[in-house]
Amino acid sequence: MKRKSFAIIGAGRFGSSIAVTLSEMGHDVLVLDLDEKRIQDLADKVTHAMQADATNEHNIKALGVANFDAVIVAIGVEMQASILTCLMMKELGAKYILAKARTAQHGKVLERIGVDRVVFPERDMGVRLARQLTDKHVLDCIDLSPEYSVEELVAPDFLTGKSLQDLDLRSRYGINLIAIKSGDNVNISPLAGDMIQKNDLLVVVGKNKDLERLLR
Repeated sequence: MKRKSFAIIGAGRFGSSIAVTLSEMGHDVLVLDLDEKRIQDLADKVTHAMQADATNEHNIKALGVANFDAVIVAIGVEMQASILTCLMMKELGAKYILAKARTAQHGKVLERIGVDRVVFPERDMGVRLARQLTDKHVLDCIDLSPEYSVEELVAPDFLTGKSLQDLDLRSRYGINLIAIKSGDNVNISPLAGDMIQKNDLLVVVGKNKDLERLLR
């Protein structure tokens, strides 16, 4: 895995979680936040942690944002500070910007100023938990877009004992099966003749409405 560099602006729960995870994966991570305690808590967990105001253009310029592989703007409460920071990042030539949004309106503004990816952590987590709570088969869910997701699920009884050719999931449900896990064996390129067994874990991708239809 290639070592990459990340600048994370905002060390709340979202920002600090990303920062620590990226650091544990072996990447270079710089964290910037106004809160001294947050910076102290992260000081020995990331490459660099600095107490500074990210809305100050001088501070942002000093970071050399164009040198980072990605900048993550994780400012959660102050919408104006989030937008201003993203705008300055764009003007200073950041290669890739991911930003957290609190509301749909906030997200639209971020997209219009050129943020590469806008995420809604609270909303997305709520959707994932709702799916897991309402359907016993769903183990995990990753949103690819507002309409498409990847889900990991326990094979429903009506799929077991049948081959992929017999099931024809793409034609019947509009979804694609991309992996099957049977015990310790993982099949990442399932063929038409492969059978689905009881308790198999399936990884499927498709439109949310089609994934829901599969499990009704």
